[in-house]
Amino acid sequence: MDYILQLADDLILDNVWAKFVYFSSPAAISSLPGNTTSIEDASTCMFIQSTIPHASEFSPHLCNWLARDYLPRQIVSILALTLPGITAIYFIFSTLSYYYLFNHELMKHPRFLKNQVRLEIAYSLRIFPWLTLYGLPWFVGEVRGSSKLYTNVSDYGWTYLVLSIFVFMFFTDVAIYIAHRLLHHPLFYKRFHKLHHRWHIPTPFASYAFHPVEAFVQSLPYHSFAFIFPMQRYLYLGMFAFIYVWTVVIHDSDMTTGHSLEAIINGPSHHTLHHLYFNCNYGQYLSLADRLGNSYRMPRPELDPLLEVKAVERAEGVNKLE
Repeated sequence: MDYILQLADDLILDNVWAKFVYFSSPAAISSLPGNTTSIEDASTCMFIQSTIPHASEFSPHLCNWLARDYLPRQIVSILALTLPGITAIYFIFSTLSYYYLFNHELMKHPRFLKNQVRLEIAYSLRIFPWLTLYGLPWFVGEVRGSSKLYTNVSDYGWTYLVLSIFVFMFFTDVAIYIAHRLLHHPLFYKRFHKLHHRWHIPTPFASYAFHPVEAFVQSLPYHSFAFIFPMQRYLYLGMFAFIYVWTVVIHDSDMTTGHSLEAIINGPSHHTLHHLYFNCNYGQYLSLADRLGNSYRMPRPELDPLLEVKAVERAEGVNKLE
Protein backbone atom coordinates (compact mmCIF):
# COMPACT_ATOMS: atom_id res chain seq x y z
CA MET A 1 0.00 0.00 0.00
CA ASP A 2 2.89 2.41 0.63
CA TYR A 3 3.90 2.24 -3.03
CA ILE A 4 0.30 2.64 -4.25
CA LEU A 5 -0.25 5.62 -1.95
CA GLN A 6 3.01 7.25 -3.08
CA LEU A 7 2.04 6.78 -6.72
CA ALA A 8 -1.44 8.14 -6.08
CA ASP A 9 0.02 11.16 -4.26
CA ASP A 10 2.34 11.85 -7.18
CA LEU A 11 -0.35 11.53 -9.82
CA ILE A 12 -3.44 13.03 -8.23
CA LEU A 13 -3.81 13.16 -4.44
CA ASP A 14 -1.34 16.00 -3.80
CA ASN A 15 -3.39 18.12 -6.17
CA VAL A 16 -6.66 16.96 -4.61
CA TRP A 17 -5.55 17.86 -1.11
CA ALA A 18 -4.16 21.20 -2.33
CA LYS A 19 -7.56 22.04 -3.79
CA PHE A 20 -9.17 20.97 -0.54
CA VAL A 21 -7.05 23.47 1.37
CA TYR A 22 -7.59 26.14 -1.29
CA PHE A 23 -11.37 25.86 -1.33
CA SER A 24 -11.39 25.88 2.46
CA SER A 25 -10.15 29.48 2.38
CA PRO A 26 -10.02 31.04 -1.10
CA ALA A 27 -9.74 34.55 0.34
CA ALA A 28 -6.36 33.74 1.84
CA ILE A 29 -5.12 32.31 -1.45
CA SER A 30 -6.25 35.35 -3.42
CA SER A 31 -3.94 37.48 -1.27
CA LEU A 32 -0.82 35.63 -2.36
CA PRO A 33 1.74 37.68 -4.34
CA GLY A 34 1.25 37.32 -8.09
CA ASN A 35 -2.37 36.16 -7.69
CA THR A 36 -1.27 32.57 -7.02
CA THR A 37 -4.36 30.37 -7.10
CA SER A 38 -3.08 27.07 -5.78
CA ILE A 39 -1.30 25.55 -2.85
CA GLU A 40 1.35 23.03 -3.76
CA ASP A 41 2.99 22.13 -0.48
CA ALA A 42 3.02 22.72 3.24
CA SER A 43 5.67 25.46 2.98
CA THR A 44 3.34 27.62 0.88
CA CYS A 45 0.59 27.07 3.41
CA MET A 46 2.92 28.09 6.23
CA PHE A 47 3.82 31.22 4.26
CA ILE A 48 0.14 32.11 4.09
CA GLN A 49 -0.28 31.65 7.81
CA SER A 50 2.68 33.85 8.67
CA THR A 51 2.40 36.73 6.16
CA ILE A 52 -1.09 37.02 4.63
CA PRO A 53 -3.77 39.11 6.34
CA HIS A 54 -6.44 36.46 5.77
CA ALA A 55 -4.36 33.78 7.43
CA SER A 56 -6.75 33.71 10.35
CA GLU A 57 -9.31 32.12 8.04
CA PHE A 58 -7.28 28.93 8.06
CA SER A 59 -7.98 26.20 10.56
CA PRO A 60 -4.90 25.70 12.76
CA HIS A 61 -4.51 22.21 11.31
CA LEU A 62 -5.50 22.91 7.71
CA CYS A 63 -1.96 22.98 6.37
CA ASN A 64 -1.29 19.54 7.82
CA TRP A 65 -3.42 18.03 5.05
CA LEU A 66 -0.71 18.98 2.57
CA ALA A 67 1.85 16.80 4.34
CA ARG A 68 1.97 13.24 3.02
CA ASP A 69 2.86 11.86 6.44
CA TYR A 70 -0.16 13.46 8.15
CA LEU A 71 -2.03 10.50 9.67
CA PRO A 72 -5.63 11.67 9.01
CA ARG A 73 -4.72 12.39 5.38
CA GLN A 74 -3.16 8.92 5.04
CA ILE A 75 -6.25 7.27 6.51
CA VAL A 76 -8.66 9.11 4.21
CA SER A 77 -6.45 8.51 1.17
CA ILE A 78 -6.10 4.79 1.90
CA LEU A 79 -9.85 4.41 2.32
CA ALA A 80 -10.45 6.31 -0.91
CA LEU A 81 -8.06 4.02 -2.78
CA THR A 82 -8.89 0.65 -1.20
CA LEU A 83 -12.66 0.41 -1.53
CA PRO A 84 -12.84 1.33 -5.24
CA GLY A 85 -9.73 -0.78 -5.87
CA ILE A 86 -11.02 -4.07 -4.47
CA THR A 87 -14.43 -3.45 -6.02
CA ALA A 88 -12.84 -2.92 -9.44
CA ILE A 89 -10.66 -6.04 -9.11
CA TYR A 90 -13.73 -8.06 -8.12
CA PHE A 91 -15.86 -6.96 -11.06
CA ILE A 92 -13.08 -7.10 -13.66
CA PHE A 93 -11.83 -10.59 -12.85
CA SER A 94 -15.18 -12.06 -11.80
CA THR A 95 -16.72 -10.89 -15.06
CA LEU A 96 -13.85 -12.26 -17.14
CA SER A 97 -13.96 -15.57 -15.29
CA TYR A 98 -17.76 -15.74 -15.52
CA TYR A 99 -17.81 -15.28 -19.28
CA TYR A 100 -14.64 -17.13 -20.27
CA LEU A 101 -14.09 -19.86 -17.64
CA PHE A 102 -17.39 -20.60 -15.93
CA ASN A 103 -19.54 -23.21 -17.70
CA HIS A 104 -23.02 -21.68 -17.88
CA GLU A 105 -24.52 -25.15 -18.23
CA LEU A 106 -23.93 -25.44 -14.48
CA MET A 107 -26.67 -22.87 -13.91
CA LYS A 108 -29.09 -25.70 -14.73
CA HIS A 109 -27.83 -27.71 -11.74
CA PRO A 110 -30.67 -28.51 -9.28
CA ARG A 111 -28.67 -26.89 -6.45
CA PHE A 112 -28.08 -23.65 -8.33
CA LEU A 113 -30.23 -21.00 -6.66
CA LYS A 114 -32.77 -18.75 -8.29
CA ASN A 115 -31.21 -15.32 -9.01
CA GLN A 116 -27.94 -16.68 -7.60
CA VAL A 117 -25.58 -14.40 -9.54
CA ARG A 118 -27.48 -11.32 -8.39
CA LEU A 119 -27.35 -12.55 -4.79
CA GLU A 120 -23.63 -13.33 -5.00
CA ILE A 121 -22.90 -9.82 -6.24
CA ALA A 122 -25.15 -8.22 -3.61
CA TYR A 123 -23.46 -10.08 -0.74
CA SER A 124 -19.99 -9.34 -2.12
CA LEU A 125 -20.70 -5.61 -2.36
CA ARG A 126 -21.77 -5.64 1.28
CA ILE A 127 -18.47 -7.17 2.35
CA PHE A 128 -16.11 -4.74 0.59
CA PRO A 129 -16.52 -1.90 3.12
CA TRP A 130 -15.71 -4.39 5.87
CA LEU A 131 -12.62 -5.62 4.01
CA THR A 132 -11.57 -1.99 3.61
CA LEU A 133 -11.88 -1.32 7.35
CA TYR A 134 -10.10 -4.55 8.29
CA GLY A 135 -7.19 -3.69 6.02
CA LEU A 136 -6.93 -0.06 7.12
CA PRO A 137 -4.73 -0.46 10.26
CA TRP A 138 -2.40 -2.85 8.42
CA PHE A 139 -2.11 -0.53 5.42
CA VAL A 140 -1.49 2.47 7.68
CA GLY A 141 1.23 0.48 9.41
CA GLU A 142 2.87 -0.26 6.06
CA VAL A 143 2.69 3.37 4.95
CA ARG A 144 4.16 4.59 8.25
CA GLY A 145 7.05 2.14 8.15
CA SER A 146 5.95 -0.32 10.84
CA SER A 147 6.06 -3.40 8.61
CA LYS A 148 9.03 -5.50 7.55
CA LEU A 149 8.62 -4.59 3.89
CA TYR A 150 11.81 -3.41 2.17
CA THR A 151 12.62 -1.83 -1.17
CA ASN A 152 16.17 -2.80 -2.16
CA VAL A 153 16.64 -6.42 -3.19
CA SER A 154 20.24 -6.15 -2.00
CA ASP A 155 19.03 -5.83 1.61
CA TYR A 156 18.31 -9.57 1.73
CA GLY A 157 19.55 -10.83 -1.63
CA TRP A 158 17.96 -12.60 -4.58
CA THR A 159 17.93 -16.01 -2.91
CA TYR A 160 15.78 -14.72 -0.06
CA LEU A 161 13.57 -12.85 -2.54
CA VAL A 162 12.69 -16.13 -4.26
CA LEU A 163 12.37 -18.05 -1.00
CA SER A 164 10.05 -15.39 0.43
CA ILE A 165 7.48 -16.31 -2.23
CA PHE A 166 7.34 -19.88 -0.92
CA VAL A 167 7.36 -18.69 2.70
CA PHE A 168 4.42 -16.41 1.93
CA MET A 169 2.47 -19.20 0.24
CA PHE A 170 3.20 -21.75 2.96
CA PHE A 171 2.46 -19.39 5.86
CA THR A 172 -0.77 -17.97 4.44
CA ASP A 173 -2.02 -21.31 3.13
CA VAL A 174 -1.56 -23.11 6.46
CA ALA A 175 -3.11 -20.18 8.34
CA ILE A 176 -6.08 -20.07 5.97
CA TYR A 177 -6.47 -23.84 6.30
CA ILE A 178 -6.65 -23.59 10.10
CA ALA A 179 -9.04 -20.62 10.00
CA HIS A 180 -11.22 -22.20 7.32
CA ARG A 181 -11.46 -25.51 9.12
CA LEU A 182 -12.35 -23.75 12.38
CA LEU A 183 -15.13 -21.92 10.54
CA HIS A 184 -16.58 -25.34 9.72
CA HIS A 185 -16.75 -26.25 13.42
CA PRO A 186 -20.36 -26.43 14.66
CA LEU A 187 -19.71 -23.54 17.04
CA PHE A 188 -18.95 -21.18 14.15
CA TYR A 189 -20.37 -22.68 10.96
CA LYS A 190 -24.01 -21.61 11.14
CA ARG A 191 -23.17 -18.22 12.56
CA PHE A 192 -20.31 -17.17 10.28
CA HIS A 193 -19.57 -19.55 7.41
CA LYS A 194 -22.88 -21.03 6.29
CA LEU A 195 -23.58 -17.92 4.24
CA HIS A 196 -20.70 -18.69 1.88
CA HIS A 197 -21.92 -22.26 1.49
CA ARG A 198 -25.27 -21.13 0.19
CA TRP A 199 -23.54 -21.38 -3.15
CA HIS A 200 -23.29 -25.15 -3.74
CA ILE A 201 -22.43 -24.43 -7.35
CA PRO A 202 -20.62 -21.08 -7.07
CA THR A 203 -19.92 -18.69 -9.88
CA PRO A 204 -16.87 -16.39 -9.79
CA PHE A 205 -19.14 -13.69 -8.34
CA ALA A 206 -19.44 -15.78 -5.15
CA SER A 207 -15.73 -15.34 -4.35
CA TYR A 208 -16.33 -12.61 -1.75
CA ALA A 209 -19.91 -13.39 -0.79
CA PHE A 210 -19.36 -14.25 2.85
CA HIS A 211 -19.91 -13.04 6.43
CA PRO A 212 -17.96 -10.01 7.77
CA VAL A 213 -16.45 -12.10 10.58
CA GLU A 214 -15.18 -14.63 8.07
CA ALA A 215 -13.74 -11.77 6.03
CA PHE A 216 -11.81 -10.58 9.09
CA VAL A 217 -10.50 -14.02 10.04
CA GLN A 218 -9.40 -14.99 6.54
CA SER A 219 -7.75 -11.63 5.84
CA LEU A 220 -5.46 -11.79 8.88
CA PRO A 221 -2.78 -14.12 7.45
CA TYR A 222 -2.19 -11.96 4.38
CA HIS A 223 -1.99 -8.66 6.26
CA SER A 224 0.05 -9.97 9.19
CA PHE A 225 2.68 -11.60 6.98
CA ALA A 226 4.31 -8.25 6.17
CA PHE A 227 4.72 -7.55 9.89
CA ILE A 228 6.28 -10.94 10.67
CA PHE A 229 8.53 -11.70 7.68
CA PRO A 230 10.64 -9.35 5.57
CA MET A 231 9.41 -9.16 1.99
CA GLN A 232 10.26 -6.92 -0.94
CA ARG A 233 7.41 -4.42 -1.12
CA TYR A 234 6.65 -4.75 -4.85
CA LEU A 235 6.70 -8.53 -4.58
CA TYR A 236 4.32 -8.34 -1.61
CA LEU A 237 2.01 -6.10 -3.61
CA GLY A 238 2.07 -8.63 -6.45
CA MET A 239 1.31 -11.53 -4.11
CA PHE A 240 -1.54 -9.58 -2.53
CA ALA A 241 -3.06 -8.92 -5.98
CA PHE A 242 -2.57 -12.59 -6.86
CA ILE A 243 -4.62 -13.63 -3.82
CA TYR A 244 -7.54 -11.46 -4.85
CA VAL A 245 -7.50 -12.88 -8.37
CA TRP A 246 -6.96 -16.48 -7.21
CA THR A 247 -9.95 -16.23 -4.87
CA VAL A 248 -12.10 -15.32 -7.87
CA VAL A 249 -10.68 -18.03 -10.13
CA ILE A 250 -11.22 -20.95 -7.74
CA HIS A 251 -14.93 -20.17 -7.61
CA ASP A 252 -15.63 -20.94 -11.26
CA SER A 253 -16.91 -24.50 -10.45
CA ASP A 254 -14.51 -25.96 -12.99
CA MET A 255 -13.74 -29.69 -12.70
CA THR A 256 -10.89 -30.02 -15.15
CA THR A 257 -8.84 -32.98 -13.95
CA GLY A 258 -5.66 -34.77 -14.86
CA HIS A 259 -3.27 -31.81 -15.10
CA SER A 260 0.33 -32.21 -13.91
CA LEU A 261 0.04 -30.02 -10.77
CA GLU A 262 -3.30 -31.36 -9.63
CA ALA A 263 -1.81 -33.15 -6.61
CA ILE A 264 0.01 -29.99 -5.45
CA ILE A 265 -2.25 -27.07 -6.33
CA ASN A 266 -5.61 -26.67 -4.61
CA GLY A 267 -7.24 -25.27 -7.71
CA PRO A 268 -10.78 -24.59 -8.92
CA SER A 269 -11.71 -28.28 -9.15
CA HIS A 270 -10.62 -28.84 -5.54
CA HIS A 271 -12.62 -25.86 -4.31
CA THR A 272 -15.62 -27.04 -6.32
CA LEU A 273 -15.54 -30.24 -4.27
CA HIS A 274 -15.33 -28.17 -1.09
CA HIS A 275 -18.56 -26.35 -1.97
CA LEU A 276 -20.26 -29.61 -2.91
CA TYR A 277 -19.19 -31.73 0.07
CA PHE A 278 -18.12 -29.17 2.72
CA ASN A 279 -15.61 -31.46 4.48
CA CYS A 280 -12.57 -31.40 2.18
CA ASN A 281 -10.01 -29.14 0.51
CA TYR A 282 -9.97 -26.26 3.00
CA GLY A 283 -6.66 -24.86 1.72
CA GLN A 284 -6.36 -21.77 -0.42
CA TYR A 285 -3.92 -22.78 -3.15
CA LEU A 286 -1.83 -25.73 -1.94
CA SER A 287 -2.85 -29.27 -1.02
CA LEU A 288 -0.15 -29.76 1.66
CA ALA A 289 -2.20 -28.62 4.66
CA ASP A 290 -5.19 -30.69 3.56
CA ARG A 291 -2.99 -33.75 3.18
CA LEU A 292 -1.49 -33.23 6.64
CA GLY A 293 -4.97 -32.63 8.09
CA ASN A 294 -6.44 -35.70 6.36
CA SER A 295 -9.01 -33.56 4.53
CA TYR A 296 -7.66 -33.78 0.99
CA ARG A 297 -9.95 -35.05 -1.77
CA MET A 298 -8.60 -35.54 -5.26
CA PRO A 299 -10.86 -34.27 -8.06
CA ARG A 300 -12.21 -37.06 -10.25
CA PRO A 301 -14.16 -36.84 -13.52
CA GLU A 302 -17.03 -38.79 -11.96
CA LEU A 303 -17.45 -36.02 -9.32
CA ASP A 304 -18.07 -33.32 -11.91
CA PRO A 305 -21.35 -31.51 -11.03
CA LEU A 306 -21.99 -31.15 -14.75
CA LEU A 307 -22.81 -34.88 -14.81
CA GLU A 308 -25.79 -34.22 -12.59
CA VAL A 309 -26.96 -31.52 -14.98
CA LYS A 310 -26.79 -34.02 -17.85
CA ALA A 311 -28.63 -36.62 -15.77
CA VAL A 312 -31.45 -34.15 -15.05
CA GLU A 313 -31.67 -33.26 -18.74
CA ARG A 314 -31.89 -36.93 -19.69
CA ALA A 315 -34.59 -37.53 -17.09
CA GLU A 316 -36.58 -34.55 -18.35
CA GLY A 317 -36.23 -35.84 -21.91
CA VAL A 318 -37.59 -39.24 -20.91
CA ASN A 319 -40.53 -37.63 -19.08
CA LYS A 320 -41.40 -35.59 -22.16
CA LEU A 321 -41.40 -38.72 -24.31
CA GLU A 322 -43.72 -40.44 -21.89
